[in-house]
Amino acid sequence: MADVHEPLVRRKRKKVLVDYLVKFRWILVIFVVLPISTLIYFNIFLGDMWSAMKSEKKRQKQHDENVQKVVKRLKQRNPKKDGLVCTARKPWIAVGMRNVDYKRARHFEVDLSSFRNILEIDKERMVAKVEPLVNMGQITRATCPMNLALAVVAELDDLTVGGLINGYGIEGSSHLYGLFSDTVVAMEVVLADGRVVRATKDNEYSDLFYGIPWSQGTLGFLVSAEIKLIPIKEYMKLTYTPVKGGLKEIAQAYADSFAPRDGDPAKVPDFVEGMVYTESEGVMMTGVYASKEEAKKKGNKINCVGWWFKPWFYQHAQTALNRGEFVEYIPTREYYHRHTRCLYWEGKLILPFGDQFWFRFLLGWLMPPKVSLLKATQGEAIRNYYHDNHVIQDMLVPLYKVGDALEFVHREMEVYPLWLCPHRLYKLPVKTMVYPEPGFEHQHRQGDASYAQMFTDVGVYYAPGAVLRGEEFNGAEAVHRLEQWLIENHSYQPQYAVSELNEKDSWRMFDASHYEHCRQKYGAVGTFMSVYYKSKKGRKTEKEVQEAEAAILEPAYADEEA
Repeated sequence: MADVHEPLVRRKRKKVLVDYLVKFRWILVIFVVLPISTLIYFNIFLGDMWSAMKSEKKRQKQHDENVQKVVKRLKQRNPKKDGLVCTARKPWIAVGMRNVDYKRARHFEVDLSSFRNILEIDKERMVAKVEPLVNMGQITRATCPMNLALAVVAELDDLTVGGLINGYGIEGSSHLYGLFSDTVVAMEVVLADGRVVRATKDNEYSDLFYGIPWSQGTLGFLVSAEIKLIPIKEYMKLTYTPVKGGLKEIAQAYADSFAPRDGDPAKVPDFVEGMVYTESEGVMMTGVYASKEEAKKKGNKINCVGWWFKPWFYQHAQTALNRGEFVEYIPTREYYHRHTRCLYWEGKLILPFGDQFWFRFLLGWLMPPKVSLLKATQGEAIRNYYHDNHVIQDMLVPLYKVGDALEFVHREMEVYPLWLCPHRLYKLPVKTMVYPEPGFEHQHRQGDASYAQMFTDVGVYYAPGAVLRGEEFNGAEAVHRLEQWLIENHSYQPQYAVSELNEKDSWRMFDASHYEHCRQKYGAVGTFMSVYYKSKKGRKTEKEVQEAEAAILEPAYADEEA
C-alpha cells in the first residue's frame, strides 16, 4: 500500500491558450478590476454612511416599506407561466465560487437590493438588528467603536449577513459560539404566500428558525435578523506558535491550542486559527481581547495589520516558523478582517507580485479586488479552468478527524497553505441539515461538550501542487473524492463551493427530513427552488426546470445502509 503521506504521481500537462490567459490575468486585474473595485467600495461606504445618518425610526420605516414591496412582487407571480422564485442579484455578484447556474434558466426575480441597512444596535438586549445585505465590514465599522461585536464575525469584509445565515459562516470565535447562524436570536422571513413572520427558537415558527440555516434561501426571503452581540476590547493579544512535525502532530497541536486536555476553561482563548504551510510545518494563533491600556504598556508590540503597505497576514504569521513563538497586539477590527486584503492567500495567484513591498506600498491601498468583479471578468474558459485546476473548498470535520483530513488533502490535492478554524456543532431540539455524530456526548473526546461536538473547518484554497508543477490534475474527480470522504466521515461541505454531488449523495451528506418538513409546511415547494436544485453544478435543462416548477421531484433521501 502506498504511503498515505505521499501525493499522487501525475503526468506533465500540455499548456493551452487558457493557461496564458490565467497567467497574465493580472494585467486586467490591475488596470480594470482594482480601480473599479475601489470605486464600488467607496460608493458602498458612502451609502453606509448615509444610512447611518438616518434615525432608527426612519430606517425601520423604509425597511417596512421594502418588505411590502417584496410581498407585492411575490403576489404578482403566476405559477403557471413564471419560473421559480429567487433574488434579482446578478449571478456573478455572489462571493462564493459556485456558479449561479440556476439563474441561467427560467426564474422569477424579486429585488432585495435595498435591504442593506443596520436597523438597530440594542445595547440592553445585546442584539444587532440588521438587513440581509449588511456585510461584515459595515457592521464592525458600526459596533467596534462601541466596544461591541457580533459573537461571530466572518473574516472577509464583503460577506453578508443573509449569506452567512442562509448558508454558512465561521470565525476564530466559533469554538465558543458555534457557526454564524447559531448566534441569531430572531429572523424576519417573507414566506411563499406573502406572509411576514418572525421566527425564534421558542415561538410558533421555531421549526422555520432551525430550518433556515443551510437552506440557501429556499424556504423564504430573509429580510432581517437579530444577532447576538458580545462586549469586546480595543485590541487582540495574539500569540503565534510554530509547530513542526507530521500532519497528525500538527493536528494535535492545533487541538491543544484551544481545547486543553485538562478541561481548564481559563486556558481557552477568545480566538483561534491555524495555518498549515507544508506537510511538516504550521503556525497556531490564539487570541484574547486586551484593553488599549494593556496594549500600550512598555515592551508590548502593536501591529496595525490593516495598513495597506503591511505584509499579508498569512505571510506575517509564517515568520513564526523561523523566529519562534511571539506575541503582539492587533487593533480588534483590523484583526477581524486580517484576511481581507489578500483574500486569505488567493491574492498570490491573482497578483503574483502583490505581496512584494513595492506593490503593497504603491498600490496596496487598492486591494482587495472585488470577488464579484473577478467572476464577472473571467469568461467561460477561465471559469472552467478554475474548476479543473483550482480548489476552493471547506471541509467541516469532527475535531478528532482533522489529522485524517489533512492527510487526505495532502495525498489527493497537495494544497498549501491550509486554514484550520474550530467550531461547535450543537445538538439541537430538531435534526437539522447538519448535525453532530450520534452518541458523541458519550465519547468524551477532546473539545466536545455534552451539548455540542467540536468540529473544524479545514479550508482548502489554492492551486494544487500538481498544477503548480505543470502536471495533470482533474479538479472534478478530486472534489468528488473529497465529497465521498466527507460523507464517509460524517463531515460536511458548505454549499458556496463547486460541488460534484448528485442528489442522492447530497442527501447522504445532509439530513433532509426537517428541511423537507419546512418546505411543505411553509409552501416553498413549487415556489422556491430546492436547495439541491439551487446548488447543483451546471446549467439547468428545460425538463429540470419544468419538474422543479411542478414539484414532482421526490427527495433523494439516503438509503438506510448508507
